[in-house]
Amino acid sequence: MHLNIKSKEQHTYDAIVIGSGISGGWAAKELAEKGLKTLVLERGRNVEHVKDYNTAFLHPWQFKNRLLNSEKDKEDDPIQSLSYDEGSKHFFVRDKDHPYLQDKPFHWIRGYQVGGRSLTWGRACYRWSDLDFEANAKEGIAVDWPIRYKDIAPWYSYVEKFIGLSGQNENLPHLPDGEFIPAIPMNCLEEHLSQSVSKYFPERLVTPARVANLTQAVNGRGPCQYRNLCNRGCPFGAYFSSNSSTLPAAMATGNLTVRPFSIASEVLFDKETARATGVRVIDTNTREIIEFYSKIIFINASTIPTTALLLNSVSDTFPDGLGNSSGQIGHHLMDHFLTTGAEGIHEGFKDQYYSGRSPGSIYIPRFRNISAETMHEEFKRGYAFQGGAFRENWLDKMNHMTGFTPQLKEQLTTPGDWRIWIGGWGETLPYFDNTVTLAKEQKDQWGLPLVRISMEYHENEANMKKDIKATAYEMLDKAGFKNIHAFSYDTPGGAAVHEMGTARMGHDPKTSVLNGFNQMHDVKNVFITDGSCMTSSATQNPSLTYMALTARACDYAVSELNKRNL
Repeated sequence: MHLNIKSKEQHTYDAIVIGSGISGGWAAKELAEKGLKTLVLERGRNVEHVKDYNTAFLHPWQFKNRLLNSEKDKEDDPIQSLSYDEGSKHFFVRDKDHPYLQDKPFHWIRGYQVGGRSLTWGRACYRWSDLDFEANAKEGIAVDWPIRYKDIAPWYSYVEKFIGLSGQNENLPHLPDGEFIPAIPMNCLEEHLSQSVSKYFPERLVTPARVANLTQAVNGRGPCQYRNLCNRGCPFGAYFSSNSSTLPAAMATGNLTVRPFSIASEVLFDKETARATGVRVIDTNTREIIEFYSKIIFINASTIPTTALLLNSVSDTFPDGLGNSSGQIGHHLMDHFLTTGAEGIHEGFKDQYYSGRSPGSIYIPRFRNISAETMHEEFKRGYAFQGGAFRENWLDKMNHMTGFTPQLKEQLTTPGDWRIWIGGWGETLPYFDNTVTLAKEQKDQWGLPLVRISMEYHENEANMKKDIKATAYEMLDKAGFKNIHAFSYDTPGGAAVHEMGTARMGHDPKTSVLNGFNQMHDVKNVFITDGSCMTSSATQNPSLTYMALTARACDYAVSELNKRNL
């Protein structure tokens, strides 16, 4: 018999990062660049930048169903197929292989691979302000954020300079400007809307979207080719992803190890030291159970898997889940609500078109409840609009064509009317009863409890939707659009793919899970910087804030490690 007496040594690192998506990639980069031997655990397959973007250069006619989802896709993947097409399907999980329970409807969109959902995200990046960080305290809702804008502002700048963020300064206090490269220009109809809104609604603004798409080369990546095929993986590195940016930077240090096919099933805890000692892993291929050890652990599996991991990590000290003395883990699940807005046709600008397929959009920052003059009596917080204008193509036009005529080909191959749509992204308040729990009696194929999700919107969100619909219509109407259709659909939580909350930051260990540096109150060497750490949801897309919080937490963690405080 041969004993490997160095087994534990070979499985020991300075830091373990669970998850390789947007925040996990940043944790890997920061920790590795600071000299820590870092292990990244990813439950899905490996995806190599460029090499594994197998559909990136395919034309629509080279796909079996011409990029349309088949009825079998919809049957097998009733949730994921809402977000993928034939070109991106391979970056999403199969619903039948990864079931979960919905006490109330929730669309849980997932991508289990190295890079996670950083390969398919929408790339919108907006800073939060103290309008957001102070809202809970001022309104007496949930708990106060333990940070303010001044704490995170330099870290916003730090990550923006690395990822490359196209945008335009607007000098709005509640939407702080950033470190921008030139914005993706608005087209002529978007410019028209911008001018009309400024004329009729001086308190509102239409600006180019702030997106992590490169209009010029940054750090050897890009620029964008304006193909708008981002969710297939970008061979040009022209949008930010873990695969194109943070993981290569981490790998260049020589300090990074990435282990795919590794499900983190439990964080190991030592009662004597009150510290986490490592992570128990299930190899998805062999079902082998392996333990890895480290001085610090960053949990970045994304909100719902992070919550499941914490709840499954039970011990004598934490019978209800690791670091859950507050009882707050799994509560206050949030997501932005959308699919309310308006669309219309403009009869002008027939002699104008645009070059390429823009991956950007337009943005109308929040204008409700930001001052005494803009308060709305029926709801708290606010919403922002995203949208875009385009000319109808043959797919749009064929729906109202009849018969085969000599003019049909000409009609289908010439640009149609200009169309525009704008939709609201509304803030969801943190409700205790919106939860992620474990169904311990029901197991997945690896023997782990199934996740149970229960989330619903409340009166505040319903009242906000009414205002979104009304303001969307009035802006298009004033700008001269015709055939305006104001819409509002009852989509469930998860549709924005901005799930947040469930392990929130706060001042008090009795009412929160993390402190102001994303460090667990109860377990000092565990840090959580994915969406689960959020104390409220704000209006803006959250990913830029995850990145900034991650870089800040890594800086703090390494400082504490060097001081021997961890």
